Amino acid sequence: MAQQHLEPPTDSPAGPMSGDALAGYLRAQATEFLRSLRQHRENGTDAGTTARAKPRTESRAESRDVSRAGDNGSGESVDAARALRRSARRISGTLHTFRPLLDAEWSEGMRPELAWLSGTLAREHAYAARLERLIGALNRLSGAAGFPAQAAQDTGAPAKGVLTVGAAKAGALLDRQLTLARTRAHSAALQALGSSRFHAVADSVAVLASEVPLTPAATTADLRPLAAAASDRLTDAVAALPLVTAGHPYNAEALVHGLSADTAPHPQDAPWHQVRLLLRLHRYACEVLYGQDAPIDVRLLRAGQALNRHRDAAEAAAAAASAARTPRIAPATAYALGVLHADQRHEVEAARFAFQQNWQKETVRTP
Repeated sequence: MAQQHLEPPTDSPAGPMSGDALAGYLRAQATEFLRSLRQHRENGTDAGTTARAKPRTESRAESRDVSRAGDNGSGESVDAARALRRSARRISGTLHTFRPLLDAEWSEGMRPELAWLSGTLAREHAYAARLERLIGALNRLSGAAGFPAQAAQDTGAPAKGVLTVGAAKAGALLDRQLTLARTRAHSAALQALGSSRFHAVADSVAVLASEVPLTPAATTADLRPLAAAASDRLTDAVAALPLVTAGHPYNAEALVHGLSADTAPHPQDAPWHQVRLLLRLHRYACEVLYGQDAPIDVRLLRAGQALNRHRDAAEAAAAAASAARTPRIAPATAYALGVLHADQRHEVEAARFAFQQNWQKETVRTP
């Protein structure tokens, strides 16, 4: 397959992009990080205080209003945490791509801390989304509108075959396991936000918001070669993917080793996950070069969405396989989990096909 290189935007700057653009981008992301952190603390505190301060003598209408206010605060806290992760990822990715222009010791110490923070804050949302995805797949596969057991109970009709019976128990098992994992992730996130390690990260970001530790050569260096190197790494990684196989629907490549007793993640998924990370780094590098005026590459946007679906389906399949290894579960439950695992691995295959179809298209940009 011919190697396809990413083309820079047609309205790219004519002159060299110096370290001033890099410093401006990092300061903006650091400012957004601190703003999101402040919003997260305020909304989190308000939501918790509202939930604890409800008087016993309040009316039902007042109780609903207070509850609604607490839900709004919780939602705003979730949005703030998402913005916090987004800023942390962008700072970390930019430090990686443009590390020759930054103080080496500071940059190498900052990147793993930001990765730790972003990963810790993302786990709770990931477990919740995984549970929703798996329960939705069970409902779709069993033909139930809600939880399979609830649907059979509400209608008074018998369960439709072994999959629906097993799906009820499989859904309950997944709910217990992933809800427990989500609760632990929530506790870990709260502990992380109150730890001295996080306060050190926040202090470093606060310093970054006012002073970026550039090297002396960064003032005259051109950022475009480093951004082009990130693009080349992405292109090389995509070239190593089995795109020819992925271009054929229902090739069953994603089901290889599906019955393996090895609990490790599928080794064939790792190159696709790596491409997803490299695509993110390429996008961040373009943001540094072109800022808010950068045109949107529709091809890369859709390719990134396909890779996100690939990751979600792969992780959901792993969760189904892990649940199927639970000792002493009923055969119908194990059967439902096996069908669910195969369904999610087919979703992995579909995401690879969608990525291949989008990647092969010509670049289309919107102003």
